[in-house]
Amino acid sequence: MHLQINDRVKALGDQAQGQLTKEFARIDAIAEENTARVLAAFQKHRVAEGYFAGTTGYGYDDLGRDKLDEIYADLFNTEAALVRIQFVNGTHAIACALFGALKAGDVLVSAVGAPYDTLLGVVGSVDKGRGSLKDYGVEYRQVELLDNKPDLEGMARAAADPRVKAVLIQRSKGYSTRDTLSVAEIGEMCSIIKRANPNAAILVDNCYGEFVETIEPTHVGADLVVGSLIKNPGGGLAPTGGYIAGRRDLVEGAAMRLTVPGIGGECGCTLGQNRLLYQGLFLAPHTVAQAVKTAVFAARVMELLGYETQPHSSAVRHDIIQMIHMKEPEALKKFCQGIQFGAPVDSYVTPEPWDMPGYDCQVIMAAGAFIQGASIELSADAPMREPYTVYLQGGLTYESGKLGVLLAVQELLWNS
Repeated sequence: MHLQINDRVKALGDQAQGQLTKEFARIDAIAEENTARVLAAFQKHRVAEGYFAGTTGYGYDDLGRDKLDEIYADLFNTEAALVRIQFVNGTHAIACALFGALKAGDVLVSAVGAPYDTLLGVVGSVDKGRGSLKDYGVEYRQVELLDNKPDLEGMARAAADPRVKAVLIQRSKGYSTRDTLSVAEIGEMCSIIKRANPNAAILVDNCYGEFVETIEPTHVGADLVVGSLIKNPGGGLAPTGGYIAGRRDLVEGAAMRLTVPGIGGECGCTLGQNRLLYQGLFLAPHTVAQAVKTAVFAARVMELLGYETQPHSSAVRHDIIQMIHMKEPEALKKFCQGIQFGAPVDSYVTPEPWDMPGYDCQVIMAAGAFIQGASIELSADAPMREPYTVYLQGGLTYESGKLGVLLAVQELLWNS
């Protein structure tokens, strides 16, 4: 049995891949450097098979869990880290970090416009139910983009208020159309914010960005980074969870929010999942490279067909997300349906837009993943609103990602 991809689509794929030699070599070099970093951290901390054993109940004295915290802290160049399967998603981890850093009367500033849709209820700018930062007396402000780029002067003015105790920087674009921030750009923003307000903690939503570059935001001045294990750092193996790494007091504050004051990170059983978290982290640099290659390939294919992409296939990458501006809803739906048809799981399902919790409009999502919602696996999603831009990410292997993209192109152009 073979995948039914017509010759014209195959030829288009061959043409695109042949033009990406330079880009793929750059991605491979980053993966090799990051793999060396991870391997060195594993060896430094003398990772042993005994760390893979899980705990139950309270999870006291879970040596594997505690050692993984230390490894993450080393990789992110921080004082401490909290890596837990009890985080239900990235939004949960970010919320814990924010609640741990802020108290009633404080001000939180979002440095690059509104955060990702699911965080709007957390800060309280949209009513998603009880328990937002706003409900607890934390004021929220945001610095709007200037010509779709960070407003550095506006950022400095906003941070200068002594009531500002935390500044949130979202590395990736979410469902906006701005460029993803590079680590260097985040470093510049950190310097500006710290000059304006040395007491403000800088928290970076690092989702989709880990291991895409050879350094992370905490190497250039961020006080805390937060992410999901079913995105980049889980390497496609972590079944759930999230991580927080940074300044010790901020990590401890987040831990108290995840559990309770007085318990913090001391509890939290691992239920036999440690092996997957370790192995996923070890594979993460390579797996991320596969996802980046898939994104670059998708961009080049769609550019050859005349579509506008962001970033361009020749651009240096700062996350795994590829935007393709489909311009109209039917094309958007067809592309997502083709991605679904290329999945190893639920390939027979036809995705349709639906009212997804946490979003202000219908969303279409194509994701046939081994781990539900794992963005490091090939997926495509989009809000059903202008400019009808699809957000493609993931690909556990470049080969499978390439096939998924080709099936999406075939569905878009020849199966209408």
